[in-house]
Amino acid sequence: MTTKHEQIIAHIESLDVGSKISVRQIAKELAVSEGTAYRAIKEAENLGFVSTIERVGTIRIKRKQKENIEKLTFAEVVNIVDGQVLGGRNGLHKTLSKFVIGAMKLEAMMRYIDVDSLVIIGNREKAHELVLQSGGAVLITGGFDTTDEVKRMADKYDMPVISTSYDSFTVATMINRAIYDRLIKKEILLVSDIVIPLHDTFYLKSDDTVKRWHELNERTKHNRYPVIDEQMKVVGVITAKDVIDKSHDYDIEKVMTKSPITVGVQTSVTNAAHQMVWEGIEMLPVVDNYGRLLGIISRQDVLKALQLANRQPQVGETFDNMITNQLKEDPASNGTAFTVEVAPQMTSHMGTASSGVLTTLLVEGATRSLRHMKKGDLVVENITVYFMKPIQIESQIRVSANVFDLGRKFGKVDVEMTQGTQLVAKALVTAQLIDR
Repeated sequence: MTTKHEQIIAHIESLDVGSKISVRQIAKELAVSEGTAYRAIKEAENLGFVSTIERVGTIRIKRKQKENIEKLTFAEVVNIVDGQVLGGRNGLHKTLSKFVIGAMKLEAMMRYIDVDSLVIIGNREKAHELVLQSGGAVLITGGFDTTDEVKRMADKYDMPVISTSYDSFTVATMINRAIYDRLIKKEILLVSDIVIPLHDTFYLKSDDTVKRWHELNERTKHNRYPVIDEQMKVVGVITAKDVIDKSHDYDIEKVMTKSPITVGVQTSVTNAAHQMVWEGIEMLPVVDNYGRLLGIISRQDVLKALQLANRQPQVGETFDNMITNQLKEDPASNGTAFTVEVAPQMTSHMGTASSGVLTTLLVEGATRSLRHMKKGDLVVENITVYFMKPIQIESQIRVSANVFDLGRKFGKVDVEMTQGTQLVAKALVTAQLIDR
């Protein structure tokens, strides 16, 4: 039995790409309140198959696969540049293939324009017409308008003409930044990348008996299974220790662990690994937003994914990458000391190293020393910073780590930062270790 909310989501997903959506329309068609319709539309937007544009409305767009996440739709461009749609609204759902800055003569510019290109250009009406005739879209900078003829052409070809108050350089920077941010997201391993799908997942139902557990155990050699109800919602997990000394006709519902830990497909693998190590479990059910079973992830698959990620080059560099890449190991320290210079981008508005940067450097020094002593993956669990002093720009600092407690599943590191002979920061870092 699906809820009204689920029915609305399914309805929106069934609409043709490019369809306009409104709260009132959804409420009327599905006989729900406008509040329920609004909440469902917002979730559809979060799920990535709906986009809302100021002064245009909400439209159905194509949900992107992860390999194409860096591709922008024209609707998303409108939101990025705070734009106004002058024409071609029916083409907003389309994905742009590339963007071109039209800072050249028309003949030269046209060589760079392909179908679904986005041309960033000023108030050059003739160029606007030629771009539309070539299958491209137009982004007019400087807040300029265009001719009625161009607007008619945009509607005819279903290619958007957008106006923004920003200049061409700022617009190109904003679009580049949006694509760059998506590249970083693309490289983050999610549960959806490693989930064992439902059709390959073994599970029990809440009205099964212990006999069914033994049948699956004999067949699969696994000893931990999710338990679902009649609506496919995960209501428990059952393991070998739950069925010890229980007769075969005993109800699963009476011996299972209720309200188990679950993860969603958008959960990061690192987060899932942290939960599995912390709770000491080998399998996690993967559920949708309504708690229904989508599959499972195993500890083994999580570890393999983390090892693979560590060997892959990062396509989009994060702030942490930029900071920690400047940390250089002292060859004489045997993996326990590192040096770095405080670069301008590491400072706060006061001209001293920001507390966030210093904390990142302290944690990186601690984790590098742990990895040097014990090969494998780790998840930082706790950071306690005892004190931190101001450090001037271009100062040379040294990060020294002392691993004083190292077990099979955890490590504790006392880490210090010095400038010359002066102690400027000190912290305690605790991490969970994940055996490979």
